Amino acid sequence: MAKQAGSKATTKNVLGQNPHAVREPRANNLEMAIGHEVRLFRKKLGITVADLATATGMSIGMLSKIENGNISPSLTTLQALSKALGVPITAFFKGFEEPKSASFVRAGEGVDMERRGTRAGHHYSLLGHIENNTSGVTVEPYLITLTHESDVFPTFQHEGMEFLYMLEGEVVYRHGDSLYPMQKGDSLFFDADAPHGPEKLVTLPARYLSIISYPQAR
Repeated sequence: MAKQAGSKATTKNVLGQNPHAVREPRANNLEMAIGHEVRLFRKKLGITVADLATATGMSIGMLSKIENGNISPSLTTLQALSKALGVPITAFFKGFEEPKSASFVRAGEGVDMERRGTRAGHHYSLLGHIENNTSGVTVEPYLITLTHESDVFPTFQHEGMEFLYMLEGEVVYRHGDSLYPMQKGDSLFFDADAPHGPEKLVTLPARYLSIISYPQAR
């Protein structure tokens, strides 16, 4: 075998995202989000509602309704507020929280898939899928099952990154010129543009998670 990953990977000072970070709460009502931002920018300038009314030509009552999220301001109104407060129109929308999607799949209810290039005996069960998400990345999580009827096929090749986590059995997995004996609990993370796939089926049945990620089509 060409290579084995025997040492622990060191990621200290590499990963910059804090998985426990809490973002400032956002409004899921557009009018409330706009009103919150208008009030925030007005207070940062240290001006009163009356001052803003004078600068925009709007009534104090209208501005109070906008700041309290009671009305939906027109584009013309937002342009006037943008000019008076010295901020771009887009700044009024930054506190708006668009609905986010989630995909929940019960045990044994994944969608059976026939992926392009799949060989005989490779059973793919798609565990979730979210279209048009906000990350700009498509993620495909699969549960893959190999049996005595499965072909070895070490030449899958596609764009993106792939993560494998072994759940059961043992296979020798190829990535490029390297071979990795994978048993329960082992994982492999790699650039999927290199030829890859199970080269030898050692203990069957074998089951592993395969999570593929790649940029969304623009």
